[in-house]
Amino acid sequence: MSSAKEDILARIRTSLADAPVAPEPQRNYRRVSHLNQEQTIEMLVDRLIDYKANVFEATEANIADVIAERLGETSHYVVPVGLNRQWLPEDTPTRTCFTDSGSTLEPGALTVHQLDAVDAVVTSSTVSCAETGTIFLNSTPQEGRRAISLVPDHHVCVVPESTVVELVPEAIERITYERPVTMISGPSATSDIELIRVEGVHGPRILDVVILEGK
Repeated sequence: MSSAKEDILARIRTSLADAPVAPEPQRNYRRVSHLNQEQTIEMLVDRLIDYKANVFEATEANIADVIAERLGETSHYVVPVGLNRQWLPEDTPTRTCFTDSGSTLEPGALTVHQLDAVDAVVTSSTVSCAETGTIFLNSTPQEGRRAISLVPDHHVCVVPESTVVELVPEAIERITYERPVTMISGPSATSDIELIRVEGVHGPRILDVVILEGK
């Protein structure tokens, strides 16, 4: 062990020698929203657009058409095994829809090379936080494993209205940490040392969010 590291650890031990009691954290932040559903959704849409996501509205009657428009000329896309098939457009001979099993250990999971060749992914979502403009995927059968939402360049994400909340504590209450959690706030973006924005480095370059009314 280096002398510098030994010095640091010795100082820590000295500081903790009298066994100080950690102060009780103050939890006086808001835990329940006072906004109505319309106001909450409006806030979410505003945040998502600010983060460069594309936002669209749909109903159960036209969601397949909305998603078809978003996929455009996409030739290959993937969906999780539990996604509502009524949401998907009728495939044409020029479009192929892959179904991913949801686990790399199960038959039917796309290999790394197969997933890399896919143009887009369509998933649902567990909850969305309007305050931060964040969509949470909790690896449910409707959302699939994390890889399918991170590798394809284009993500079409369905957000049912009933899953939109205003505050972070409200969102946290709706997820479980027994499964992986993916948090999405706009398309993947980062900046280099010259602060030049680059999209698509760590995830989808294009994020289309479909707000599903009445669900």
